[in-house]
Amino acid sequence: MTDMNGTPAPGGGTPAPGGQPGQPNSFQPVHPAPAASQTHSAPHGQQAWGAPQHGYAAPQAGAQQTYEAEPVHAQHAAQKSSGGKTFLIAFAGALVACVLAFGVWGAVDAMTGSSPATTVTDPNTGQPVVISPSEDATLAEGVAAKCLPSVVAIDVYAAPQSMGGMGGLEELFGYNYGYGTPQDQGGQELQMYSQGSGVVLSEDGYIITNNHVVEGGAAYKVTVAGETYDAELVGTDASSDVAVLKAKDASGLTPMDIGDSDNLTIGEWVMTLGSPFGLEQSVATGIVSATSRSQIMDASESMQSGGSGEVTIYPNMIQTDAAINPGNSGGALVDDEGKLIGINTLITSYSGNYSGVGFAIPVNYAINLAQQIIAGQEPTHAQLGVSLSTVSAQAAQRYGLAVDTGAYVAGVSENSGAAAAGIVPGDIITAFDGQPVESASDLMLDVRTKNPGDTVTLTVNSGGQEKEVQVTLGDDAATQQQKKAETEQQSMDQPQGGMGGLSIEDMLRLYGQQQQDAA
Repeated sequence: MTDMNGTPAPGGGTPAPGGQPGQPNSFQPVHPAPAASQTHSAPHGQQAWGAPQHGYAAPQAGAQQTYEAEPVHAQHAAQKSSGGKTFLIAFAGALVACVLAFGVWGAVDAMTGSSPATTVTDPNTGQPVVISPSEDATLAEGVAAKCLPSVVAIDVYAAPQSMGGMGGLEELFGYNYGYGTPQDQGGQELQMYSQGSGVVLSEDGYIITNNHVVEGGAAYKVTVAGETYDAELVGTDASSDVAVLKAKDASGLTPMDIGDSDNLTIGEWVMTLGSPFGLEQSVATGIVSATSRSQIMDASESMQSGGSGEVTIYPNMIQTDAAINPGNSGGALVDDEGKLIGINTLITSYSGNYSGVGFAIPVNYAINLAQQIIAGQEPTHAQLGVSLSTVSAQAAQRYGLAVDTGAYVAGVSENSGAAAAGIVPGDIITAFDGQPVESASDLMLDVRTKNPGDTVTLTVNSGGQEKEVQVTLGDDAATQQQKKAETEQQSMDQPQGGMGGLSIEDMLRLYGQQQQDAA
């Protein structure tokens, strides 16, 4: 399966009926798009499929944003028949009598001749009225009432000149919602260019959201339970698409209860909460469609989308059919107890809007990173300590490799778990804890699902001989610092050297297999 630019993507979806041949069905960002009840002048620029955009983009200058409500006609209300009133009085009297005799649900049965969870018709309006709500209906109402005070609407502001690489977003109108438009240090008025969602983690205003929601912002405003606060960016983990904001001078907020994303059942009831298309305090219900859905966004996709240019790894995501739309990114996925089980992040769609397949970062994974950020630490992840290239059948034949799938070890870091386990350059890792490894991306995702200090079993082909080794995973704190230093140095250095004396790992990379770090 490929994206719109022909870039390979995992999954192998098929076009929907009526779709163009070869059209992808892949993970992609939540793209700004108009809703049926709204009129938006959307940005003209588009970002690469598979890379998160910055939430829901605000309308361009001069664009109308229409919210239509069904009108109430006074004349129609004044012309209700007296017969309808008489019927209603009689109906109410009979209902009271049945309540006294049989209780509430007995009254429903007596009046309608059916079991609880009955819908009747209001004689005046002709509209259906649920007089005995079903378990699902009351569940949704109860969960929404519990969780909505903990759901955050996020407005992201940036200077106009810094928005030129965001698909024409520099043309967007800077809306003022009555609480002031932020300014930069030079006094220049900032413009709101995107919106997203978040979840309250603490009474004093710590909020978890997606990195792609806040990325590129110079100022932030958050709205919680009807109150709007200025917010500051505490920190981010771009490689995991997690970020933390802090609402300034906030107190007495309602943190959301945290659930357990390691204990989910396919088919269980869930609810998404957030601000789709900027519509705050919106909810939608569905089920857990699947678990352990993983995706990697490579550095080139991130760079093309105006992002950090860093590989983003989404391990073990929760798939749901509860609606996720532009603006839902960073919002909550909760269970039937109103506990947070995921952070809404990605969708699969032909249109860029909701199509029944959405994904959330598991809360156990996201909260661990958020806690590190709040503590002032650089978020760390499990690391094997190797650099990798993907082995393909074509490359194996060309270079005489012993296997035609797996992750080729191009290098091993000193003092890493891999080095301690005896893994050396030239080894090919073919399985991780008994599960096949077919590519470098597979291994990266496998490692990211673990924690530093975990011990894993690798199947390794070394010089044509297969063996199993136990590896204790380290963390990537030192690697992150090294990458930052190398990036700064590379920006000052000019490319050097020629094509002679290439090693096999260099040949694999030039042959089309991207070299990657195993998280």
